[in-house]
Amino acid sequence: MLSNRVSLLLVTAITPMLWGTTYLVTTELLPPHRPLLAALLRALPAGLLLIAITRTLPRGSWWWRSLVLGTLNIGAFNALLFVGAYRLPGGVAATVGAIQPLLVALLATGLLGQRLSLRTVLTAIAGVFGVGMLVLRANAQLDTWGVLAALGGAVVMALGVVLSKRWTSPAPLLATTGWQLVAGGVVLLPVAFLVEGAPPAFTLQNIAGYTYLTIIGSAVAYALWFRGLRELSPTDVTFLGLLSPVTATTLGWLVLDQRLTTAQAIGGLIVLAALISAQVRRRTRPVSPAPVLVAAGERS
Repeated sequence: MLSNRVSLLLVTAITPMLWGTTYLVTTELLPPHRPLLAALLRALPAGLLLIAITRTLPRGSWWWRSLVLGTLNIGAFNALLFVGAYRLPGGVAATVGAIQPLLVALLATGLLGQRLSLRTVLTAIAGVFGVGMLVLRANAQLDTWGVLAALGGAVVMALGVVLSKRWTSPAPLLATTGWQLVAGGVVLLPVAFLVEGAPPAFTLQNIAGYTYLTIIGSAVAYALWFRGLRELSPTDVTFLGLLSPVTATTLGWLVLDQRLTTAQAIGGLIVLAALISAQVRRRTRPVSPAPVLVAAGERS
């Protein structure tokens, strides 16, 4: 029977796999050149839906904490993510974003007092290398602002993950998730309209794509993600994010008939090996009790 920790890891791993479907849904169902609109419609409707279900509003400090966490985890992260995706080839953006586990490990050391082990650092570096092999192309070109945006997205998400662990809400999980999604959506709302203007007329395909992203890719995915953060260490959870580019590449191969090279396959195996290594706990050897010295006269 699976342990509670393994079960939590498997359930939490559903989230990055769902996020890995975003590329396929975006290219096949959504209108082109509307990345911020997609980010907005992923966040705000999903948050309002969860708040309507739970009928719970923040209290006290959780008004500003929800705003901070929602901005980091949802609003700023998605805005920077899409800027990086637009200015960089997808492989470069994904590779830069893959440093997030290392950033979380470093931030958790400072903010949560967790020990940073050499194995965690090496595993995180292996994850970046594996993602690079999986998604990078030889003709990929770098753009300074794009790289900075992708790096900024990784930083704000890493900070949001660690603060989500430090600030544990007493409210139900779905309510806390809804608060963050609404806060992130409110932050995205003026940015999306200023940059992209009014939304276009939606087709049935567009509506289907946005509905999937809102309910499955956001409400369900973020609820599972934040549940994992409540119960597991932030480093363990963020390593699971490496499954996202693996899922996106696999779907591109299976559904879009994209070619999968040997190097990509090796990169995927490296990512999976890094992910498994990050979750395996070292067993500490039991310490043998020190020998008791007994005086000669006390022996029976």
